[in-house]
Amino acid sequence: MSQFVVGLTGGIGSGKSTVANIFQTQWKIDIVDADIIARQVVEPGTVALEQIVKKFGDDIIDNSGQLKRTKLREIVFTQPQAKTWLDQLLHPIIRQHMSSACQTAQSPYCLLVVPLLLENNLHSMADRILVTDCWPQTQLSRAVNRDNNSPQLILSIMNKQISRQSRLAAADDVVNTELARQSVEQQCKILHQQYLELAKLKALR
Repeated sequence: MSQFVVGLTGGIGSGKSTVANIFQTQWKIDIVDADIIARQVVEPGTVALEQIVKKFGDDIIDNSGQLKRTKLREIVFTQPQAKTWLDQLLHPIIRQHMSSACQTAQSPYCLLVVPLLLENNLHSMADRILVTDCWPQTQLSRAVNRDNNSPQLILSIMNKQISRQSRLAAADDVVNTELARQSVEQQCKILHQQYLELAKLKALR
């Protein structure tokens, strides 16, 4: 069971998935991904989905009973009160699932990957905060190319996230993803050794 949790965060397009994948594939570190959990808690048959349908009506789900994510996103984007309601419903459920997943992780430490770790005040769930960092223009080009979204949409997402300076100020560790893949892997290797030692020390307390 992982007693030591590293919270991995960073702005959109900053390389979180790349870094998490390095830890997972090279050292078999368990990954707890908030985005995956957020999808799981609104799957058909869940209490959360039932509440969402009750609030927004049957047309919020498709013929197979799946949540229409795009439609829900449009609603909360245009109606602040709807976003507040949804956050109050989902955040405690997602947090509980993340906590349980961290507690049952089998690697010496685990990575808790949360894009809005700092924005949603979830850093208390982690023993250490690891931030992926690159230039804002790199974030923009990566996110546009990856998601096939407009630069305007990506910029609006970036502007809703905390500033790069604030994120770096909150970081215990930083991986510079502006560099070549080999360099990113080397940074992760050094951090992996540190986290193994920190996990051992915490286990001895």
